[in-house]
Amino acid sequence: MGIEWLKPAIFFGSILYALIGVFVFWISFLIVDKITPYDLWGEIVEKKNVALAIVVGAMAIAIGLIVSAAIHG
Repeated sequence: MGIEWLKPAIFFGSILYALIGVFVFWISFLIVDKITPYDLWGEIVEKKNVALAIVVGAMAIAIGLIVSAAIHG
């Protein structure tokens, strides 16, 4: 394998794809938060809704998998 991944083009390309992935994840999470009928953060933090926290966590994992699969190819 060697140190090919340390070449500047490959390294900065990986950083760019990581930033794009985080941005797409953040935007998709905001969209899901807007289409739900209540404030997700308020329900989870203030009202201690554990069931909703589990659902939101699963949704975050699913969005992350979709974004990573789209970037990876």
